[in-house]
Amino acid sequence: MTTPLAQRVAGAPISWGVCEVPGWGHQLPPDLVLRQMRETGLNATEFGPEGFLPDAPAEKAATLASYGLKAVGQFVPAVLHDPGHDPLPQIEAAIAGLVAADAGTVVVAAATGAHGYDARPALDTAGWAALLANLDRIASVAAGAGLVATLHPHVGTMVESGEETQRVLDGSGIGLCLDTGHLLVGGADPVALAAKQPERVTHVHLKDVRLDLCERVRSGRMSYTEAVSAGMYVPLGAGDIDIAAIVALLESAGYDGWYVLEQDTVLTSAPDTDAGDGPAGDVRASVTHLLSLVPAARS
Repeated sequence: MTTPLAQRVAGAPISWGVCEVPGWGHQLPPDLVLRQMRETGLNATEFGPEGFLPDAPAEKAATLASYGLKAVGQFVPAVLHDPGHDPLPQIEAAIAGLVAADAGTVVVAAATGAHGYDARPALDTAGWAALLANLDRIASVAAGAGLVATLHPHVGTMVESGEETQRVLDGSGIGLCLDTGHLLVGGADPVALAAKQPERVTHVHLKDVRLDLCERVRSGRMSYTEAVSAGMYVPLGAGDIDIAAIVALLESAGYDGWYVLEQDTVLTSAPDTDAGDGPAGDVRASVTHLLSLVPAARS
């Protein structure tokens, strides 16, 4: 029996501007972020970048539990295309923390090896072969630990576009993290992908996007970081992605995983929490919108 959608809604620190990229705006402290997650109605979250939570697996799990939050998974950008680099030690370290926190998913992105997401090299045949082989190795190791591994198409990584995502689905058995925002910015149609291969979707990052800024990134007139800073990501229902269609498609196909709300943002300073604005207000709006789709998702 499928778990009710309302019990499968999670958050992520990136909605509060907490990011692994050096220089990515003002970084809020864990206490504020985790407390506001609970205040916005969330009861589960992904870990966030290294350094946000304690490194020791048991301490990581205990920190989330102290705020009444369940662990869902972790986003792990790893170099997968270099035949001379083994990504498994990094993935296994992440898995140890996930197992300790009783989380179910390791979310892998095919990192370029450089900082940031504003540029990426072209991938040759040998690079693709290494990447696909590493994805299957990661999926096997994760399964052995009782977890699900997913590939996260991400702007500025080696798997960004719809064509690259399809190449992964065709050449590897790993599950797909359907990130609605990154897929759209990368030139894919997240609605069409959810309709075509819902059985490959094992994790979801729900984002809504302003198409005008998205098109500036695609055309090279604006960098990804500049577009995020300008507000490319907006609360669910306020942008140009058909979130309702995606949720209805996945639910009708029997998807029983998490919907992780991610509104990537770059903060210039700490928000005025007394005024009720800033990231928490946007996350609250996204939660409300997603829950309003529950009747349609069941139909």
